[in-house]
Amino acid sequence: MSTHDTDGSDGSDSSSTETVGTRQERFDRGLAVLTAVDGEAGQRVVDALADVHPELAHQIVAWGFGEIYSRPGLEPRDRQLVTLGMLTALGGCEPQLEVHLNAALNVGLTPAEITEVLLHSAAYCGFPKALNATFVAKKVFGERGLLPVGAQ
Repeated sequence: MSTHDTDGSDGSDSSSTETVGTRQERFDRGLAVLTAVDGEAGQRVVDALADVHPELAHQIVAWGFGEIYSRPGLEPRDRQLVTLGMLTALGGCEPQLEVHLNAALNVGLTPAEITEVLLHSAAYCGFPKALNATFVAKKVFGERGLLPVGAQ
């Protein structure tokens, strides 16, 4: 899939791509989704990139959230389940995992569901990665007053 910085008004065939809108419209759509899912944490990531790589920040918002997260095929909570599993399997993504653990809680996943995802991940990516992810979850749950899990 290619992305274009045009809305198709230049005569190009916009049916060949799922991208809709101008660069700014995609960014605005993505920012709305990012804010709804990640809250302040997502904006902090964008802000942290402003002085080193603003284009990466733009692409995270416009493409990642304006194009991918805004698709109708999965509910936000399901997207977060997939994201948690993928970040756990990748390993070494603890800062991003922290953002997405908060996002998972923001879109309605419970700590018990999240810990079940992390346990399930252990079968596919191993205990070390599942443990690392669980310790990030423990930090997030602690910050949000959600420990011990199951006491909510």
